[in-house]
Amino acid sequence: MKLPWWLPFGSVPEVTAATLAARLDEGEELQLVDVRSPGEFRGGHVAGAVNAPITELPQRLDALALDHARPVVAICLSAHRSVPAVRLLRQAGFDAVQLAGGMLAWRAAGLPETDADARRVRTAR
Repeated sequence: MKLPWWLPFGSVPEVTAATLAARLDEGEELQLVDVRSPGEFRGGHVAGAVNAPITELPQRLDALALDHARPVVAICLSAHRSVPAVRLLRQAGFDAVQLAGGMLAWRAAGLPETDADARRVRTAR
C-alpha cells in the first residue's frame, strides 16, 4: 500500500506565533500559505495568507506564483499538514518554515485573524 506523500513525518524548521506576528507587524514581506481545507480557512486565517489545501499543493504550487526571494510560512491547524508542505516548498527552492503549533498556537496567543470576507474575527492580544 502506497502512503500519501503528505503524511506528517519528522520535523521541519518553524517559527513561533509570537515571532511570526512580530515579523508581520514589522512589515516583513512574508508569503503565508495556509494548507488547511477551504472550510477551515474560511473560518479564520492569518491576514494575507493564501489557501492551498495540502492535498492540492503540488498541483497548485506554480499557480501560487510565490517569490523565491521571499520567505514562506506554511500554516495548518496544529502543525501537522504544514510539515510536508514545508518539505515540498524547500524542495522547490523556497526558504520555508512552518508556524509552530499552527492556528491553534496562533489562537492561543490571542493573535488576530480574518475570515473569508477579510473581517477580523478575533481581536489581537
